Amino acid sequence: MNTVHTDTKAIDVMISARRMTRLFRSGFALACALSIWPLSPVQSAELSDGIAMSDSDMMAHCEGIRAQKQKMQADQRAQEANLTAQIAMMNSSPDDKKMRLMAEVITHMNEQRITMDGRKAKMEEDMMQHLMQHVCMGKDSLSKCPMIHRMKDIDKKRSDPRENAEKGQASQ
Repeated sequence: MNTVHTDTKAIDVMISARRMTRLFRSGFALACALSIWPLSPVQSAELSDGIAMSDSDMMAHCEGIRAQKQKMQADQRAQEANLTAQIAMMNSSPDDKKMRLMAEVITHMNEQRITMDGRKAKMEEDMMQHLMQHVCMGKDSLSKCPMIHRMKDIDKKRSDPRENAEKGQASQ
């Protein structure tokens, strides 16, 4: 009789442990789901300092990001032109100066690459944050973004074979 009581007690403890485990798993799953649940579209986007943005503020932010990207591209083109001039000067220099000029060009190229990689990484981070702000403002906000329209236009031009064929015929 004593073993039956012990077995029943052991079964009760096991059932309690299972219930606790289920409860813990359910609570953990709920916590995980809530932590990754997307923000409500009703919420407005916020700048990094926590201030809510209106549609007009967001469009101004879009233009600012686009201007930063254009400036970075212009800077990169200027660096390439400068580098081309340096290489031309190096190639036309006397043999005894070429080695020193080559070292200068290589050092300059490396500095430019490191700087530009940092700028590109920052720009990518800013772009992702900008897109997330659009997502927080709702589905209509992203469709109004001038950067998205520009990317769609570029993709359309790349993928339209008729337009590419017309360009080829026009250049001949």
